[in-house]
Amino acid sequence: QLQLVESGGGLVQPGGSLRLSCAASGFTLDLDYYAIGWFRQAPGKEREGILCLSDSGNHRKTKHSVKGRFTISRDNAKNTVYLQMNNLKPEDTAIYYCSAAKGPACSLDDLEFAYWGQGIQVTVSS
Repeated sequence: QLQLVESGGGLVQPGGSLRLSCAASGFTLDLDYYAIGWFRQAPGKEREGILCLSDSGNHRKTKHSVKGRFTISRDNAKNTVYLQMNNLKPEDTAIYYCSAAKGPACSLDDLEFAYWGQGIQVTVSS
């Protein structure tokens, strides 16, 4: 069973940066075989996919609202995935989730992901 744990969230001022980490663990884990996604859910809104990265790292998708500000990366040797968030805006305030799906495909559809972290709060406010 793959387990994901996010860290690095918190309160940041508009224009600031945060880096979220997602540490993966589990029986016979090999993160090389998993596509990774980052999702978020703002108060009163549905969960949305914002970034994904294929198992090889060669393919990615980015939601338009975060393009140019957020990047996803992975370090398979450390079984860790990262979400670098720059130039944060108040509308980025949400609970952020990392997710994983066995196989190569990269998707922003949460139905494609079987494994989820518990979520971590990011608040952008002055």
